[in-house]
Amino acid sequence: MHRDTVLIFARAPRLGAVKRRLARGIGAMAALRFYRTQLAAVAREVARDGRWDVHLATTPPGARACWPMRLPCVPQGQGDLGARLDRTTRAHRGRVVVIGSDIPGITAGDIRAAFRALGRADAVFGPAEDGGYWLVGLSAQRPCRPFREVRWSTEHALADTLANFVGRRVALLRTLRDVDTAEDLAAIAATAPPPPGLPRLASGRPAGKKALRKAQRARR
Repeated sequence: MHRDTVLIFARAPRLGAVKRRLARGIGAMAALRFYRTQLAAVAREVARDGRWDVHLATTPPGARACWPMRLPCVPQGQGDLGARLDRTTRAHRGRVVVIGSDIPGITAGDIRAAFRALGRADAVFGPAEDGGYWLVGLSAQRPCRPFREVRWSTEHALADTLANFVGRRVALLRTLRDVDTAEDLAAIAATAPPPPGLPRLASGRPAGKKALRKAQRARR
């Protein structure tokens, strides 16, 4: 039997190359700091459970970076997100779960829930508030092209992907909010209690509150 696998999709943490929309609200250095901290937090949280293997699926091709926890890396390869998801998931014959690196609320419990769902479903999704998804899990019984014709980075991403699973058993997990903008960061920081591991900026204040103030000043 093949081992379950978790892939953390990650971009090389370089100044100006990650979280560009977030950087417009809080600055490129703060956005990079958030990204590095959050990637390390997600990797630590997910890798602490030994019931699955964890790999970083990295981009751009050939990027050299200081990745967290010395996890094994696999390249995402070329193409849009759908092509890269298809390529990396096909490399694993067993059950595979893919997550992003910018979800402060994700826990090992979410991964366990995803694999439990795959015991009875062909696919599982973690919906995001913006219409996308923060997790996708696939069983061995998957469509030939599960990510074709998806309008990525839009509110249609989840609906478009689900259209490729018509006639298949699909499960949904809880809805979470990813961090694309300063407003997203502020909204997550304002939750009571905020998600464990929410990164802080050098000031020591929750990153989201500082981001919101900067974003508000920029709009004036």
